[in-house]
Amino acid sequence: MNSKQKAVRAKKMSEKTMELRDQLWPKINPDLLWNRKERDGFTTMPRPMPHILRIIDSLGGKGEPVSRVYLSLWFRVFDPMLVTIQNEKEMAFEAGFSGQRAVTMWHSRMRSLVKTGFIEAKPGPSGEFNHVLIFNPYLVIKKLEKAKKIADPLLYNALFARAQEVGADDLKEGN
Repeated sequence: MNSKQKAVRAKKMSEKTMELRDQLWPKINPDLLWNRKERDGFTTMPRPMPHILRIIDSLGGKGEPVSRVYLSLWFRVFDPMLVTIQNEKEMAFEAGFSGQRAVTMWHSRMRSLVKTGFIEAKPGPSGEFNHVLIFNPYLVIKKLEKAKKIADPLLYNALFARAQEVGADDLKEGN
């Protein structure tokens, strides 16, 4: 599908969705809804992100959810996929950690993301994780799947199916 076809398809889907919304909520004030075209403070992410986060958590080890750390990084990234971290304590807080061990736990989860290949980090004046590069999660997961690192095949299969559903072809062979 070329870009023009994608645009036509997206427009049709948007129109259908608007018709359904207007049917179900005919009196909704549009100012009460988030419109990314009119508001600042949003990010773009893969539609199958919930599947990606489940896989990340499954790789992090029992009792060590890593997905909140990954998501907090994603919410700070722009198109170059580079995050510069100025304040590790703030990042730890955003990821759900508090107390005296907050930064230590955050460091542990960041190291897990590095170890599994979702990110690379370079040190700087703000610490070990001053500059963070976020890799395409589909490609990381594809590599981990080929290396038999994803224990539950259901997780990969669900991601693959959802990626196909939304038109993402990163997981297909040859990509």
